[in-house]
Amino acid sequence: MWRPEFIYDVRLGIHVPDLPQEWASYSEEDRSEILFQWEQIRGRIPDRIKEIEMRIIEKQERLNIEDNFTVSCRLNSEIAELASRINDLHLWYRVNQEISAREHH
Repeated sequence: MWRPEFIYDVRLGIHVPDLPQEWASYSEEDRSEILFQWEQIRGRIPDRIKEIEMRIIEKQERLNIEDNFTVSCRLNSEIAELASRINDLHLWYRVNQEISAREHH
């Protein structure tokens, strides 16, 4: 039986789909398997977001007491990168909702 591919995204800290074909070209059985596996991964995204949010809070607390301009700039950059990861995780979280909505239309 065919198994969908999910690759680990180091930046996001989750596995993401790596599907070589367009969604519509998969059989209903294959789509169900992909969605089942994706739901397992997707369910962990809110926890991953919370982990990153905690890291942002830690960096913001350090930034609040930092007097060195160079270090402040580095912390700001790190916070921006972490916020970007959260944004990307939100996008991945919505992927299943969009697929399900398309299948019902």
